[in-house]
Amino acid sequence: MKGNIKNLIIAIQNISPERKQYIVESSLKHNIRVLNVPPVRSWINGSLSFKQIRKVNIEDLLGRDPIQLHLEKIKEELTGKVILVTGAAGSIGSEIVRQILPFHPKLLVILDIAESPLYELELELKDHPETKMQRVEMVIGDIRNAERMRNVFRTFRPEIIFHAAAYKHVPVMELNPSESILNNVLGTKTVADLAIEYDAKKFVMISTDKAVNPTNIMGATKRIAEIYTQAMNQLGKTRFITTRFGNVLGSNGSVIPRFKKQIDAGQPLTVTHPDITRYFMTISEACQLVLEAGTLGNGGEIFIFDMGQPVRIDDLAKKMIQLSGLELGKDIQINYTGIRPGEKLYEELLANEENTIPTHHKKIMIAKVKEYDYTSVKEEIAQLIALFHEQNNEAIVRKMKEIVPEFLSKNSEFEKLDIPTTVQH
Repeated sequence: MKGNIKNLIIAIQNISPERKQYIVESSLKHNIRVLNVPPVRSWINGSLSFKQIRKVNIEDLLGRDPIQLHLEKIKEELTGKVILVTGAAGSIGSEIVRQILPFHPKLLVILDIAESPLYELELELKDHPETKMQRVEMVIGDIRNAERMRNVFRTFRPEIIFHAAAYKHVPVMELNPSESILNNVLGTKTVADLAIEYDAKKFVMISTDKAVNPTNIMGATKRIAEIYTQAMNQLGKTRFITTRFGNVLGSNGSVIPRFKKQIDAGQPLTVTHPDITRYFMTISEACQLVLEAGTLGNGGEIFIFDMGQPVRIDDLAKKMIQLSGLELGKDIQINYTGIRPGEKLYEELLANEENTIPTHHKKIMIAKVKEYDYTSVKEEIAQLIALFHEQNNEAIVRKMKEIVPEFLSKNSEFEKLDIPTTVQH
């Protein structure tokens, strides 16, 4: 680039994500500030105000081409059905709700224990054009409370369940194993058992890449929940399907909102390790694939999504600093705080040909995983949940490692409980 260019404005509305990434990356290398013109529908009285031109967000650099969905199949699956979404006020749950509405379910039951976020979602949905065309029922409820959940199932008789309710923050769960199993294991078991009892058609569980060869409590509880729901496919007519993906951009408490807050406050950005990488996907993209996988699933599958290339969090922090018009080392710093208990440097998705089976959708694969007998799984999990009453973290984690032998703790006090693997000579 020649000349003393300070700003570059992207006015093209239908630019591809790849082209936009190239332009922004090239500009950042030359310390050129990049701005966006908003969509025409956002212009005031058909005219563009200079104040409406905004800086490019980091999400623009991580976005990908829109997903092509089998809309007719999804419509056939969801239209006219009674659908329950647990964890509906969370980042993933609320987006699933938004994406279900245009398919006109008979009734959409939106359940969460978090009162204020659920109220905020209710206010949003009141203004949603699709909400006026169908029934939406807001329910405060705890998935761990069997009687409350039974009343939900008895009252509404959901045909399809999207189970997004879970504790998700790795460091917090590492300090609270008993609560982790109570919510992520018992809560999932409670809702799944009721799905069978009340003859639900499908149960779609939202899982995580942290369930793959888990190194922390959170990932292990999600793997145990996967094992249980997959084994339940051996019972009754309810089809149990798991969807597993990595980090979603902008989810509550995730790295990008945290970096934005730190930048706005003029604080150093905190990165645990210079080499740590994560897979990212937009919330919208993740939820579209959840609906697609839930539709095509016949039961017993663990679907994994093509998350693209892993992103170095250090690079992410540096780009966000540049996009904010700041200079690293002069205006703001990056502090490396060290790997947190249970945290991996690199996440895994089992997304290679040896460990996956392709589907009709190029972004969705089926993981090849060990299948478990329901009777033995039920007994093992009952023993794990019973340990909650002892409030003995070591006993709980030891039992988790028995159920999931590949659960090897990292940078955690629970490493001493790892079950030794057999050494081949």
